[in-house]
Amino acid sequence: MPVGPELHPETPSAPSVALHRRRGLLLVGIAAAGVGFALTVQVAVNSNFVADEMRLAPFQQGLLEAARESCGIIALGVLAGLAGLAEPLVGAAALALLAVGLGAYSVVPTFGWLVVASLVWSQGFHVWLPLPHSMTLALAEPGRAGYRLGQIRSAGAVGAAAGLIAGLTLTRLGAEVRSLFVVAGAAGLLAAGACLAIPRGIKTPGPRLVFRRKYGLYYLLCFLEGWRKQIAVAFAGYLLVRKYRAPLIEMLYLSMGIHAISWAASPLVGKLIDRVGERRVLVFYFTVLTGLFVCYAAIPVAGVLYAIYVVDGAMFVFAMALTTYVNRIAPKSEHTPTLSMGVAMNHVAAVTMPLAGGLLWRFAGHEWVFYIGAAVAAVSILPALRIPRHRTATTTEAS
Repeated sequence: MPVGPELHPETPSAPSVALHRRRGLLLVGIAAAGVGFALTVQVAVNSNFVADEMRLAPFQQGLLEAARESCGIIALGVLAGLAGLAEPLVGAAALALLAVGLGAYSVVPTFGWLVVASLVWSQGFHVWLPLPHSMTLALAEPGRAGYRLGQIRSAGAVGAAAGLIAGLTLTRLGAEVRSLFVVAGAAGLLAAGACLAIPRGIKTPGPRLVFRRKYGLYYLLCFLEGWRKQIAVAFAGYLLVRKYRAPLIEMLYLSMGIHAISWAASPLVGKLIDRVGERRVLVFYFTVLTGLFVCYAAIPVAGVLYAIYVVDGAMFVFAMALTTYVNRIAPKSEHTPTLSMGVAMNHVAAVTMPLAGGLLWRFAGHEWVFYIGAAVAAVSILPALRIPRHRTATTTEAS
């Protein structure tokens, strides 16, 4: 990653370079925290907003999610077109879109305008997604990239926790759901401002997509995971609000539970993957998800479904095995492009599934949306079983 003159003054000294690095990393952390705050508020209150405030029908909900996820595919082209520009400026523009789109939720009058606002913030978010990682790698001291990436991830988690606490507090004080999007938009603007102050010598690399037959199993798993995950994202919370009338305060508590469990479980799951390998972890993951989706469809008890919703959300930490699998099958030079292709496959599924789910809900009932999710999770077990058995924690099969 090229590093510009801001990081290497004409008369460099160790203290000045270190100061620039620390300042840049602090600002990236502030931006990551702001995004974590904004996005967590959106996710936590979205189901109540679309079901209670906007009164979307199931097919409209599916159409909205499909439109939003299409931005993940478009972002690859956007980043390629912006290659060579200063990453902090690209990040600031992307986060300004995020802020404007989320803030617009507070005033959207119709479904059409809701789709427009969703496209604005989602496009900004998807363009932003790879930038904190690449900026962190450019600013990190030699030999401390992993440590600095962990710090930025922690900053995002702190922002997410702050977003949940703010949403919960404001809701208990009587704030309406639309006003929470104003708060989320303000956090996005703060993040954009932090980006503008980051040293400008970090250039945006265009994402490369590498499609190789030997990575076909990884692509298939990403596609199936995108299909399955989007059923949960688009319809699980929507089911609780639309059918079981879950109030906003309870949905915020459920989101808080998911984040708390995920935060505690992530390092443990990482160690488990190192010890037993991706095959066992992914088979376990998809097996549990199959049962959870059957429960969504078959159990009509709100309290039980609340627990299922939390477990389902927290289970996502096991999907990190897909990323570590890339480390086993691809050489380092192909990690980023292979992961990018996995993201593309994931988003292709994420675009098609909500439309199919909305139609199923409308014509066959919500149960069939989740039975399809259970079927996809069950089918995912088969390619997971084709992953070579675990040998050592550092095995890399780059053939």
